[in-house]
Amino acid sequence: MFFRTLSGRFLLLTIIFVMLAEVFIFVPSVARFREDYLQQRLELAQLASLALLATNDDMVSPELADELLANAEVLNIVLRRNEMRELILSSPLVKPVMFTYDLRDASAFQLIKDALATLFINQEEVVRVIGRPVKGAGIEIETTLEMMPLRNAMLAYGQNIFLLSLLISVISSAMLFVAVRLSLVRPIRRLVSNMMDYQQAPEDATKVIVPHSRVIELRAAEDTLHDLQTQLTANLKQKERLAQLGEAVAKISHDLRNILTTTQLLADRIEMSEDPTVARVAPKLVNSVGRAINLCEQTLTFGKAEEAPPRPERFVLAALVDEIIDSENLRDEAQNVKILCDFAPDYSLVADRDQMFRVLINLVRNARQAMVVSQGNGEIFLRAIRTPSGAEIKVCDNGPGLPAAAKDKLFQPFQGSVRKGGTGLGLAIAAELLRGHGGRLELAETSADGTCFRIFLPQPGS
Repeated sequence: MFFRTLSGRFLLLTIIFVMLAEVFIFVPSVARFREDYLQQRLELAQLASLALLATNDDMVSPELADELLANAEVLNIVLRRNEMRELILSSPLVKPVMFTYDLRDASAFQLIKDALATLFINQEEVVRVIGRPVKGAGIEIETTLEMMPLRNAMLAYGQNIFLLSLLISVISSAMLFVAVRLSLVRPIRRLVSNMMDYQQAPEDATKVIVPHSRVIELRAAEDTLHDLQTQLTANLKQKERLAQLGEAVAKISHDLRNILTTTQLLADRIEMSEDPTVARVAPKLVNSVGRAINLCEQTLTFGKAEEAPPRPERFVLAALVDEIIDSENLRDEAQNVKILCDFAPDYSLVADRDQMFRVLINLVRNARQAMVVSQGNGEIFLRAIRTPSGAEIKVCDNGPGLPAAAKDKLFQPFQGSVRKGGTGLGLAIAAELLRGHGGRLELAETSADGTCFRIFLPQPGS
């Protein structure tokens, strides 16, 4: 579990890389030790040969010869002072010579290769070593020696190097571990701890992190987190205030709708008055009250936390359009706006009938109001066709078209209205209802010749 933490993984990687570095140091070091060992044997052999050459007859007693060879730790000595090779000292060879090592011009790669080969020889062997005498005391010196003492010395040296490397690795890893823990891990934990505390109460401004790290990368992370938390806290407070305001508006709209409903009933009675002045003013009063009631209803509808899920059923579109015509009083001959339908009388849809009524009446009402305000009359065209993906319904008009500034915010509540006094809720509600069906509402086209909205509605079996 420890090595799954940042500290544990860093400690493990530190140990691994330090040990790898020590391995790269160990191999050349052992090769250098072997070269020095063999060179030392050659120098001792040279000293032994000089002791022999110092005599008058170049002869010593067998006991002294054995002692000289034992001190040099070699089996025989061959010295070449000129063109002739001369056996200076010798003793019986227990085995024939197995390997010959020439130290005169050996490359680093060859020395490393021979050192590794020596470590893997686990039996007594005799090797020949050739080198140059020191101080110019000849052309070439050659000696033979046993392999096992060399191997044992290399293993002892390697063990010491390994223990030293292990000690250095442990100390280096511990120091790096403490340093990383203090300079990186602890600040990161502090950062994570702040994020967890902020998660518990994001509205509390005192939970916002205060950047103070001196590490550039961590300071950048703290600054970014500080800006994010500050913005989120402000947004949450704003949303809370908007929610409270929305709740208050919904209550006011509910009470105002009840008051206006009563007012509308009284206005309907006033409209039946025979007084010419009253008869002229009453329709305007009725229309104004109707718009106010419609605004209250839309505000209450949009203010709900969520729309009820659609309850699909099959219904005939023509019957639904008839209800919209009656609701908008478009059958009255006095109305200058007409609805024209271009679909089969038995064309049917599978959707929530009440919600589709709200979608279409919002589109029809927007089109009618735009044409009445701008030109006093016009026509609304409803077209419906089947597509491979479902049903497509178009609601078009021959009105003045939408201004360019309204296109970007067309489906945003309280911002998408294109007429004075509008709320922009109609299209927002219609788009939300269609999304609940898995469909969508989009602006197909708009120009000086009119505006067209397109409805896509998935159907069973499509």
